[in-house]
Amino acid sequence: MNHETSPYIAKYFEEMVKIAHAIDQEQVRKMVDILLDLRERGGRLFVLGVGGGAGNASHAVNDFRKIAGIEAYAPTDNVSELTARVNDEGWESVFERWLNVSKLAADDALFIMSVGGGDRERNISSNIVNAIQLAKARKARIIGIVGRDGGFTGKNADAAVIVPTMSPETVTPHTEAFQAVIWHLLVSHPEIQRFEMKWESVK
Repeated sequence: MNHETSPYIAKYFEEMVKIAHAIDQEQVRKMVDILLDLRERGGRLFVLGVGGGAGNASHAVNDFRKIAGIEAYAPTDNVSELTARVNDEGWESVFERWLNVSKLAADDALFIMSVGGGDRERNISSNIVNAIQLAKARKARIIGIVGRDGGFTGKNADAAVIVPTMSPETVTPHTEAFQAVIWHLLVSHPEIQRFEMKWESVK
């Protein structure tokens, strides 16, 4: 077995370091301020994603509730409602209709986790596009962590971190990895964290 580091492994981690240095920290700070205001107002955080973004959304909801004391939900966590709506009403409206039932309001916020950020013209992640349009109509805040050029999320969010593209072959893994990096930064930020984390409390 060859134990030498492969060029791909070295390149992958080099790109991760470059991304970390290139992240727009001002956008992260804006997210902190929006989340603090959300909690102060008693608003709810709805975390939306599909594919890997849905998995990240579920994990993030746990952390925002348990560590930050923010009421948070991910529509994709309810597989019965999600699949019923997709089957009966269509994929494009699934988040919008879920948010309607939840009475999305001005004190609430959407947190979008998407690689492309949604693109209506090319019919990519139209469910995210429709959810953002509903949020804007209701005057709810919108934050997001997205890749490529940010797409519809990047153009319409109150704060959006666009994960820089280092190579076209790794847009998705780098974007989804940095979604986790940044939401963990948010929940552990000293102004946001409200409850001690387990391993940080073990002496």
